[in-house]
Amino acid sequence: MRISARADYAVRAVLELAVRHDDGPVKAEAIATVQDIPHKFLEGILGDLRRAGLVGSRRGGNGGYRLARDASAITVADVIRAVDGPIVSVRGVRPTGLSYAGSAEPLLPLWIALRANVRRILEGVTIADIAGGALPESVQLLAAEPAAWENP
Repeated sequence: MRISARADYAVRAVLELAVRHDDGPVKAEAIATVQDIPHKFLEGILGDLRRAGLVGSRRGGNGGYRLARDASAITVADVIRAVDGPIVSVRGVRPTGLSYAGSAEPLLPLWIALRANVRRILEGVTIADIAGGALPESVQLLAAEPAAWENP
C-alpha cells in the first residue's frame, strides 16, 4: 500500500485548516510554509479539495481557505478520495471491477479484503480525531503493535 505525496499533503493541509478554524480563512502560503508543502503543488490540491466540497475559499486580502464542514464530518478517506480517487485499486481498477481465472481466482477476495480493511481505518478516523490527538482506540491498538513499526 502506498500513500501518495498528494494524499499526504492533502491530509496535512486539511488538518492545518482544522486546527486554525477559529482564525478565519487561512492563506495557502501559510499552510505551505507551516507544513513544508510546495506552494504550487498545494494550490492544485486545495482546488481538488474545494471541488470535492471539503474546503471553501474566499478571495481578497482577508481571503484564504477554510473547512467547508466540521472537521468531525471529514474522514481521512474523504480527503484521500478527493485528491487520488479510489482508496484501493489494482492496476488502476477498483477490485470489484476485476476478474481472475484459474490459479489467480483467490486473488479477488484478497484484494476485496484489503480494501475493506483500509477503508475501515481511513473511514473511521476524522480530521477532528487527528486534530484533537485522539485517534480511535482500534487505530491506537494497531499502531501500538511492535510489528507495525518494522519494515520486512
